Amino acid sequence: MAVTPDASVTFWYGCNMTRHGEIVRLVTRILDAVGVAAAPAGGPGYCCGSTREANARIAAGMAARTVEKFNQAGRETVVTWCPSCHMNMDDLMAPVTETAFETQHITQLLAARAERLRPLLTHQVAARVLLHAHHGFHGRVPVNSDVPMLLGMIPGLTVLDHPLRVPGHMCSAIAPVPGELARAHRETVAAMEDAGADTLATIFHSCHRDAVALERGRPIRVVNWIHLLAEAMGLPYTDEYKLWRNAEDPRAAISADRISAAGDVVFERLVEPELRRPPTI
Repeated sequence: MAVTPDASVTFWYGCNMTRHGEIVRLVTRILDAVGVAAAPAGGPGYCCGSTREANARIAAGMAARTVEKFNQAGRETVVTWCPSCHMNMDDLMAPVTETAFETQHITQLLAARAERLRPLLTHQVAARVLLHAHHGFHGRVPVNSDVPMLLGMIPGLTVLDHPLRVPGHMCSAIAPVPGELARAHRETVAAMEDAGADTLATIFHSCHRDAVALERGRPIRVVNWIHLLAEAMGLPYTDEYKLWRNAEDPRAAISADRISAAGDVVFERLVEPELRRPPTI
C-alpha cells in the first residue's frame, strides 16, 4: 500500500490485521475523506510485542523497535486500530521508550470528526444492527458509545440497544478459555433474536474472524462497523476473509496464484485449518 507523502498521522493497524486488507484500505480512505492523510503501518515489523509475551526480552525489543519507527516517521499522532496494541502502547511501550507522538484510537478520531463525516454518509443502508460489544476496552476508549453514534448517522440504519457485553477487550482474549467463546456466540445470536437484529456489527478484527461463520444457516449478516460506514459513503469493498471462511471449499474459493504466493505449505498448515474450522457456538 502506498504511503501518503504528506501524511499527517500514522495509522497503526497492528500485526494481526493483515487478513482484513479491505478494512485497512477503507479506513485510510475514510480518514482522507474527513481531512486526515494517513500513512498505514503494520505487519510483523510493527508488532507491539504481545505475540511474544512469554519471552519478556523479545517482546520488549519488538515494542521498542516499533516506538522508534514511529518516532523516526516524525508524525505527531499514531492512530491505533487494535485494542491490544493501544493498551500495550499505554501500559508497556510508551513508559519504557520515550515517544514523540500522541496515541489516539480510530473510533476517537472519527467521533471527533463526526460532523465532517456526516455529510459523506449519503447512501441508504437498510439494516437493524446489534453491536458486538465487549466490556474490557470500553473502560479505556468509549468504543461502545462512539461506534453506535457514528453508525447512527447512516441513513436507513437502526442501531439497536441491548445490554449484552462480551467479556474481555476482544474475542481473542476469551478464545483460550474452554467454552467461553462458544457461550459468547450463543448469547450474541440470542441477543440478535431478542432485539430483532438482522446485522451483527463487529468492532475488532479478532471478533470479526470468529463471528463471520455465524452467518452459516442463519438469516443474518456479519459486518465490521467500517464496512457499514463504507457502504454509506459508496465505497466498494469485498470481505474476502468472510467469503473464504464461509465457502464450502475454501481452497477452491481462493485463486491458485494467491495460494502459491503464500506458499502451499504455509497455506495448508496455517491458513486452511482456520478457514475450515466450524463455527464456534
